[in-house]
Amino acid sequence: MLSQLLWPMGARADVEVEVRGVADNIRSNVLAFLSIERYKQADDLSAQTLERLQNRIDREVRAALRPFGYYDPTVTSDVQRGSSERDWRVTVDIEPGDAVLVRGVDVKVTGPGATDAVFRRIVDTPPIRDGQQLQHAAYEELKGSLQRAAATYGYLDARLVRNELLVDPPSLTASVQLELDTGVRYRFGATAIDQNSIDNALLRRYLRYEQDEPYDANELLRTQFALDDSQYFSTVEVLPEERDRETHIVPVSIHAKAAQRHRYSFGVGYGTDTEARGTVTWENRRVNMRGHRFRTEVRTAARTKSLSARYLVPIGDPAVEKLLFEFNDRSEDFADLSTNSLDFRPSITQVRGRWQRELFTIATRTTSDSANRSVTDTLLIPGISLALVPRGYLGEALFGRELYAELRGSQSSLGSDSDFVQIRARAERVFDLAPRWHVVGRIEIGATAVARFSELPGSQRFFAGGDRSVRGFGFNQLSPLTPIIDPVTGLQSVDPVTGELRFEKLGGKHLLAGSAELVRDLPRNFSVAAFADFGNAFDKFGDPIEYAVGIGVRYRLPVVTVGIDIAQAITTPAGEATRPGPRFHINFSPKL
Repeated sequence: MLSQLLWPMGARADVEVEVRGVADNIRSNVLAFLSIERYKQADDLSAQTLERLQNRIDREVRAALRPFGYYDPTVTSDVQRGSSERDWRVTVDIEPGDAVLVRGVDVKVTGPGATDAVFRRIVDTPPIRDGQQLQHAAYEELKGSLQRAAATYGYLDARLVRNELLVDPPSLTASVQLELDTGVRYRFGATAIDQNSIDNALLRRYLRYEQDEPYDANELLRTQFALDDSQYFSTVEVLPEERDRETHIVPVSIHAKAAQRHRYSFGVGYGTDTEARGTVTWENRRVNMRGHRFRTEVRTAARTKSLSARYLVPIGDPAVEKLLFEFNDRSEDFADLSTNSLDFRPSITQVRGRWQRELFTIATRTTSDSANRSVTDTLLIPGISLALVPRGYLGEALFGRELYAELRGSQSSLGSDSDFVQIRARAERVFDLAPRWHVVGRIEIGATAVARFSELPGSQRFFAGGDRSVRGFGFNQLSPLTPIIDPVTGLQSVDPVTGELRFEKLGGKHLLAGSAELVRDLPRNFSVAAFADFGNAFDKFGDPIEYAVGIGVRYRLPVVTVGIDIAQAITTPAGEATRPGPRFHINFSPKL
């Protein structure tokens, strides 16, 4: 015993505490209960104080084990001197004994909300069940779940009329008896609005609830998110007011302060596809009280330059529905094809359930330049797209889409220079194999119906390769080969040095690309990945597919994952004498 040791009076002790005989989660709780653990770093901890703290160990350990169902443990403690007179090692050995088992769980919900599904789910699948080892945390979880459900879904007068956890240590049994009286469910009352940024009528269309509907705190939170994401306000508060206990009504108040009308932003960056790039943006977030917005942006990079302007009009449910007018002046390089396009694109975006639908028309004039010729096409392209959005989607920016499909086409009877129909589709999914193992699958498909390939405008053709396509190949470098025709002879051009026939990459009618990626999570938001990519752009289904493999490192930020990959092609594309060497990629993708 500690009292039998001869210590210098008033000497300070440096103490190491070891707890043995229990699982890690129980050990952590024991250490939290132990006074000797909490005070061991105190500057004035003397040998006499340490002895008194040791005397508390038995009862503190017993208290720490009860929440886990152990009511009769055997506890022994020992103190040994360390390497110096002030160093001590405290060892606590615990034999938990037999655990208390639950022998009866009686959970009832009474009152007007007794049949509400939110309570039935809790009652039918309680975290504590008959025959299980007693866990106080499970009992508290069950009790808390009932109370939170009542508060969230408008049963604001609910009360626990019975709340008993009865433990019989001699028989090692416990019983649970809970009864919640829900009381009457409250309803939403009138909403008072305090703001001067937009018309109140427009703001009310952002509300996720209606007056006299059953009260649901989740809808207040979703309203808060919708207004935050609208960009009209710098701060928003959506709060329930004092409830009326007689009429069972909860009024709501909304207080919002206007965001700055004009916003300017400047950005620079680098990507292995775009190389160095820069962006300048100006946005008028409140053109008028009806919530119209205007945005213009200039982008420049090694392969792309663009000027765009967007005018947005909120319609219907303004959180997810809009009428948009876009103008784009864009120059892009695709392998051996350069395009310059002037586009005007009106569109209507709506959400129905989990599907976002966009109806659009593109009026475009595109000049495509290649070694063979320069062609200018005037097109009118109507189309429709469908995208799967998350449940409860409120218009927030999506960094990836689980499923996206688009149908577009052009018809000479509408004044276009070309007739074609085209479908594009993308899908991406993350599969969890184990707590730290994931598989990311991605596939992209494009197909075109057109009488002759030469009639398909360059801006509507497909290319593959790059960060978001088939890694291991250059950006937009996978394409069918088109003969280069000598304008004088009308024959295929020949390289004057090698004497070989000359070809160029002008894109294909169809596209198939995909990837399978195995990801292993590491500490501190890092992960490693191994992947295999496949794909190509081609004119006939059945043409060769190119393949690449690689490894990479990922770092997860709050909303995106930054990836650094090294990829190696394992096939040699058409027109290349040798297989491409390893390629380095930096990419941004949705967070896993």
